[in-house]
Amino acid sequence: MDTEQVAYDYDDFIQKTGDYDFEDDEPLATDLIDHEGFDEEQLLQQQQIFQRQLQLQQQQAAAQLPDAVRNFILYFHHCMKENNVYDLHGCYENSFNRLTEKFYKNTPWPDPHGVVAPLVNNDQPFVTLYTELYYRHLYAKLQPNLEDRFASYDNYCIWFNYIFDSSSPPELELPTNWAWDIIDEFIYQFNSFALYRSRIVRKSHNEEEIQQLREHPQTWSTYTVLNVLYSFIQKSRMNEQLEAIKEGRDPDEVAGEDGSRPLYKTFGYFSILGLLRVHTLLGDFTLALKTMEGIDLSKKSKYARVAGAQFTTYYYVGFCYMMMRRYADAIKAFSHILLYISRTKGFHNRSAQYDSVTKRSEQMYALLAICVALCPTRLDDSIHTTLREKNGEQLARMQRGGEESLPVFEELFSFACPKFMSHGPPDYDNPANNVDPLQHHLKVFMMDVKRTMLTPTLRSYLKLYSTMNIEKLATFLEMDPEELRSALVVFKQKSRQVRWTEGSLLDGEVVNVSDLDISLEGDLINISEAKIGRKFGDWFLRNTTKYYAVQDTILNKNPEKQEEKEHKDKRRERREKNAEKKGSK
Repeated sequence: MDTEQVAYDYDDFIQKTGDYDFEDDEPLATDLIDHEGFDEEQLLQQQQIFQRQLQLQQQQAAAQLPDAVRNFILYFHHCMKENNVYDLHGCYENSFNRLTEKFYKNTPWPDPHGVVAPLVNNDQPFVTLYTELYYRHLYAKLQPNLEDRFASYDNYCIWFNYIFDSSSPPELELPTNWAWDIIDEFIYQFNSFALYRSRIVRKSHNEEEIQQLREHPQTWSTYTVLNVLYSFIQKSRMNEQLEAIKEGRDPDEVAGEDGSRPLYKTFGYFSILGLLRVHTLLGDFTLALKTMEGIDLSKKSKYARVAGAQFTTYYYVGFCYMMMRRYADAIKAFSHILLYISRTKGFHNRSAQYDSVTKRSEQMYALLAICVALCPTRLDDSIHTTLREKNGEQLARMQRGGEESLPVFEELFSFACPKFMSHGPPDYDNPANNVDPLQHHLKVFMMDVKRTMLTPTLRSYLKLYSTMNIEKLATFLEMDPEELRSALVVFKQKSRQVRWTEGSLLDGEVVNVSDLDISLEGDLINISEAKIGRKFGDWFLRNTTKYYAVQDTILNKNPEKQEEKEHKDKRRERREKNAEKKGSK
């Protein structure tokens, strides 16, 4: 699906997703009153009673709020009105999570419209953003029902319509982390809705929900989600800005009025990463990498400090490479981000997203094990050690090959792959005709794995010889020489892959990624092996660090030695100071 195929028409988008007015308050539900038999005076009295009851209910609900929560909402609203990004970041990253753990760990936050809106004088942009947090918490801690999923979608429509309003672009600026989380959560809920819908149709127990799904085919549709992401990119002119940065020019020259605003610029950049994710979930791995053409992963971006965006980018880039049989590039992508996670794990331990980071890293280690089994490669020592600890037994079974390795490949792939989804609604009338996207992609992947089952055994024999007759090797393997010849051709073909060096992620050079290379001359097999020298410097530094860590542990357990060490340090400092004084005289 190319960019040109996605309609970029704000009026059309607003018409499809609903037109919302931010100036007027939401209308009261007076249409629930039976007007028949009432004169105008009675109707007016009834409306006044209804309004008083509604206000009383809102006041009672607001009175039940803990003081800490009420003060937080008011201060949160104040920061947003003042466009105070620094304090807004503190409210979003720290206060909201702290209050969630204290008051709303297993219950939803206060109702956005019934409780929060009256507190902030029905400030619709703030209420919309608070509602986004409300439903995100609901998805994370509780179990949303179908009505919640519809309501969350409607709220996203309100928010995006507000941003895309060309008549009065908002001057609002959000913290970078929050902007990424909005895009990330929007795609997550889109994926979650598709899986929920497929599960409901497959079970076919709740006819009422199935009927609701039939009546709302555009809710969380693929077209709408792609339209939002492409609209952000085009409105911010992000691809043009990235191209200007590559050429060494000022991106503001091509950004235009909207693209120069921080809000559009941030959402535009993160929408590119969102497209990478969406196209991967839909199974179009080539298009997923193509959307990343403007982003150079070899250079550090100003958005690199958003850890969640970094993890998502490298996970989906690595997975796309794996599904395109570019295992060397997939290993490089996974190793890079896993090394980053291991070096910053102290920071992530204190983060509210610790659980998601941990799960994502375990998935990437599982995918890395698959790639290493299919394309043996020397890894960084720290990554290799952790991989052995987490997936050592499974990696050994996959490296041995044979039929017994296939269940391990299937298990790791099913655990670590994205939650694939279909492009459109399922077949409600014939649920049996619906294809499970996960099983489809697993089947395609396993077809390639089965072709390489003989590779580990071949490697073990070929590493022992420099030349060998094909009939002799066929005798060792107890197989027909012609079948062996086909297996050797497959081995040769699998050892040559496209490897990325620079430019677009789809570009690269065809190179030999294996330490073994073979050539066939008739019935003679010529074998050459390239041995990679060990990096002794890294080994020495790593073990030196371990030695100092052990030494510190011993000193901490022995107070007398620790005290003696402190005295020595103080005496050394005094001697250095005395030497400096003498030198100055």
